[in-house]
Amino acid sequence: MEVKVQNNQIEMAIKALKRQLARDGILKELKKRRAYEKPSVKKKRKQQEARRRRQKAARRFSK
Repeated sequence: MEVKVQNNQIEMAIKALKRQLARDGILKELKKRRAYEKPSVKKKRKQQEARRRRQKAARRFSK
């Protein structure tokens, strides 16, 4: 991953980097790995994510 700084606009480069990290899911992954996640909690979280994806897909196709 690479972000180029143009015209000494470091703030804009940092903002672009954070946007790329968020889009790639790296920040979410880091946050998730900071502490141990019990298997039951992990299963519940994955089910909620799957439900959210299904609802989003259903909204997209119903329009």
